[in-house]
Amino acid sequence: MFKKILIANRGEIACRVMETARSLGIKTVAIYSDADANAKHVALADEAFRIGPAPVAESYLRSDKIIDICRVSGAEAVHPGYGFLSENPDFVDALETAGITFIGPSASSIRAMGLKDAAKALMEEAGVPVVPGYHGDNHDPAFLKEQADQIGYPVLIKARAGGGGKGMRRVDDPADFADALQGAQREGEASFGDGRVLIEKYLTKPRHIEIQVFGDSHGNAVHLFERDCSLQRRHQKVIEEAPAPDMSEDMRRAMGEAAVKAAKAIDYAGAGTIEFIADVSEGLKSDRFYFMEMNTRLQVEHPVTELITGEDLVEWQLHVAAGGKLPKTQEQLSFSGWAFEARLYAEDAPKGFLPAIGTLEHLALPEHSARVDSGVRSGDEITPYYDPMIAKIIVHGPSREAALGQLLASLEATEVAGCVTNAGFLAALCRHDGFTAGDVDTGLIDRDLQSLIAEPEVPEDAVSLAALTALGLTRSASGDDPFDTLGGWRIWSASRQFALLEIAGERRDVEVQAQGQHRFAVHLPSGVRSYSLVDVTGNAIVFDCEGHRARAVVVKGKKGLTVFLGGHAFPVNLPDMLSADDDASGAGDQLIAPMPGLVKVLSAKAGDAVTKDQPLVILEAMKMEHTLKAPRDGVIGEVLATEGEQVTDGTVLLALAEENDAAA
Repeated sequence: MFKKILIANRGEIACRVMETARSLGIKTVAIYSDADANAKHVALADEAFRIGPAPVAESYLRSDKIIDICRVSGAEAVHPGYGFLSENPDFVDALETAGITFIGPSASSIRAMGLKDAAKALMEEAGVPVVPGYHGDNHDPAFLKEQADQIGYPVLIKARAGGGGKGMRRVDDPADFADALQGAQREGEASFGDGRVLIEKYLTKPRHIEIQVFGDSHGNAVHLFERDCSLQRRHQKVIEEAPAPDMSEDMRRAMGEAAVKAAKAIDYAGAGTIEFIADVSEGLKSDRFYFMEMNTRLQVEHPVTELITGEDLVEWQLHVAAGGKLPKTQEQLSFSGWAFEARLYAEDAPKGFLPAIGTLEHLALPEHSARVDSGVRSGDEITPYYDPMIAKIIVHGPSREAALGQLLASLEATEVAGCVTNAGFLAALCRHDGFTAGDVDTGLIDRDLQSLIAEPEVPEDAVSLAALTALGLTRSASGDDPFDTLGGWRIWSASRQFALLEIAGERRDVEVQAQGQHRFAVHLPSGVRSYSLVDVTGNAIVFDCEGHRARAVVVKGKKGLTVFLGGHAFPVNLPDMLSADDDASGAGDQLIAPMPGLVKVLSAKAGDAVTKDQPLVILEAMKMEHTLKAPRDGVIGEVLATEGEQVTDGTVLLALAEENDAAA
């Protein structure tokens, strides 16, 4: 076994690999960019080396620097995690030349599966079923349009070197094909350096089911059963589970055998995942699943397989890379119970899942009720340079119903302040009737998106606690001296104080009257309600409102506060009462960057007439494209950005002329 390894990655996967390495007595070496100098994975490693500036091309993708650090540190092997260089065969070759072991498959195996079109051709030869489509070498747009017309709409355009939902476009109308093709090609080029695509038939009710495979250098290969990854948005996985709902033993056997056949066709050694798409328009059937692609690395969702099988897949990776045989045969492998994984991201679901940045002013994850894989801590910053994942929340229970209940409880116990997250969206998915019943397919989220992203009404208890906190009245209620604990007290009569709050875009002036030790009357739309603070410990408040006792957490940050109550987070802004009214007058005349990003396409110039919702700017953020549209009909007055410019959130990209000016 290795004595020291380098982890060529960052964030939660780097921390995850270090955990297993430490349990095996293996020393770890971390690398970090300038943006990650104080990151969690750096603190956990035995050694850490700076690799470059924040952009990945200048840091985590610098294979030459990684090899130099291996030589300096004495690392015998490199674990690539996922993403970055994990599926780069040239990196594997360079490591081999330097005498350093790659903890993963051979360069030839990666190349065989690295391009979706070539991989599908190889799988057809091996007898593995593939989705009908065009996987050839002719990438002329007119020819591809002809192929799509022959396949029949809807079709899916996929970057042949893609992954993670990048470079993918669904096309329902032939008139939209050209624009969708250009978008997929741009994302493929930006994310993978390859703009070539393939065209496939889009199944109207598909399920995404993948098989975890493992091979060794002695010719052995096994599968560790399936994972269902059908809950997706924009082709990115949201919640994964294992096993798959309604999976029959016959279908499990057929998919497992096909996956092992695929692995053996390329002499695969290491952890890999064979991804299948199943047509479930008439239920799961063993003759209606098709090979999509193979990920020649560890998957983000590997923990659900670990929880149902009891196996440590990173330990298996290390063992196989060191030349060992697979720890178990197919007959020795089994699973029990059910597991779910939810991906907690810094993103704004109601605003189209825009990636968010910010400082994690408060982070409380449910580590006692769930397995939590995370690469961040309270006080860390979510930057625009990398994937905005905060944590993976993973649960295991004796049944699907029990495990799903655990996942919902864990999400409701998750507290993040200082950065918007998708926690509420994930919890809404766990309450969804179809998902609860196991009736899932890749279109579920899109069909019910509006109900899933609907923000809950802010309860009056949250408003009251926000007002009390804003006024400084929630000091520790454990003291005995009333002059230390009697907030808002006056000698002759109850004091009247007013808290100016901004909740869900609405400003509220909330009146609070002190009524005695830790007791207050709060004026609310429903009337005056009496609150008693039973206990205040840190940010946690136990309160009583007219006989109903509950617990909340209120976190005050730089710009406002967040009330965590009843499994929901309610952000509250605290406007400056002395400043001028800062309404968004004129916002309808401007196109403003909703996030930091790169201006990829700018399709307007001063003087152009535009119509409402006309695409004007394509902004690339975290390797995904976001189309910004005209806020109204009008004429472009000024263009304030240029193609190729890196902008911050809030940057005005262009402005429409005032309507009177445009008419003149």
